[in-house]
Amino acid sequence: MTRLARQLKDLTEGKETEKKYFKLIKWLQKKKILAKKIKCNKCDRGEVSFTLDIRQIFGYSRCQRRHIKVKKSIRDRSIFSRSKITLFNWLKFMYRFCQGLRLRQVDMMEDGITGSSTSLTKMAKKIREVCVAAMERLKRRTGQRIGGQRQFITIDESNFRHKRKYGRGRVAGAWKRKKWVFGMLGVYKRDTRTKPVLRLVERRTRRDLVPLIAHHARRGSTIISDEWRAYRQLPQLGYRHFTVNHSVSFVDAQTGAHTQHIERAWRTYKERVWRLRGNRTEELLRDHLAVIEWQEWLGQCHLNGHLGRLFHDIAKLYKV
Repeated sequence: MTRLARQLKDLTEGKETEKKYFKLIKWLQKKKILAKKIKCNKCDRGEVSFTLDIRQIFGYSRCQRRHIKVKKSIRDRSIFSRSKITLFNWLKFMYRFCQGLRLRQVDMMEDGITGSSTSLTKMAKKIREVCVAAMERLKRRTGQRIGGQRQFITIDESNFRHKRKYGRGRVAGAWKRKKWVFGMLGVYKRDTRTKPVLRLVERRTRRDLVPLIAHHARRGSTIISDEWRAYRQLPQLGYRHFTVNHSVSFVDAQTGAHTQHIERAWRTYKERVWRLRGNRTEELLRDHLAVIEWQEWLGQCHLNGHLGRLFHDIAKLYKV
C-alpha cells in the first residue's frame, strides 16, 4: 500500500465527525482537488477568503466582505460538484476503483458508500471521464506509440459480445450486440510490463487494421500475430513480422513466436468490462477500453500508484 493510500484510509475510516471532515477538506485542498479560495460573483475584487461552515453536508463558504448572504459550496467546480454523496464516500469509491476492487451496487450498499444504482452510475461515469481525458492528453503529447528496440508487439482482434445473464433472455435484438476490438500490446523484453492500445473497429479488413498499426507501432518494430490475411502487408511497411498458425500450434516451432501475451490480456480485459457491464453501448465500451489503457499507461507508472495518478488527473481536468 502506498503512502497516499494509507493517508486516505486514515482520513475516511471510522466515525465521520466535523473535525475529521474539516481535516479531509484541507487535505483535498492540498491535493488541488478542492479550491482554497472561491470567487464571489458580487465582489469586484476577484477571489476572496471564506469561512467554512461544515455543519451542512456540502460545506458552504461565505463571503467575508460585504455579501454575508452569498454562499457557495466548497465543492464548486470540483469533481464532487452537484453530488449529494459525502466526501468520505466519494474517496472510498475512488480507493476501491484504483485498487481494482468490485464496484457492484450490492457491495457499495453493504459498505454504506451508495444507496442506489443511479448514484453509483454517476460516480463511475465521472471517474471514467477523468481517465478518458488523461488518455486524450497522452495521445496528443506522445501519439501513444509502442514498439522499438526495448519492446516487441503482439496484435490480435477479439469480439466483445454482449452476454446474457445466466444465458437466459431473448436471443434477438439487443442480445446480438457485438463489437470487434483491435488490440496492440507492447511487451517489454526484460520484464512483464505491457502497454496496450485498444481500438474499436467495424471490420477486420486490411483497410481498417493496417492504418492503426502504422500510426501506433514504431518503424522497425517486431510484430507477432496470427496468420490473418490483413497482416500480410506489414513487412512492406518496415516491420519485422513473425506469425504463428493457430490451427497447427500456439507456438511456432521454428521461430518460437507466440501471441500468448495478448491472448491472456484479452481474458483480463473482458473480465473487467463484463464485471462493470461496460458493453451495453458502443460509447460505454470505448470508455472502458480507455480506462484499461489508463491503468496500464499512467496508473502503474505513478509513484503513488493508480490513486496518485487519479488525483493528478482530477486536478488537471477540474480546475478549481
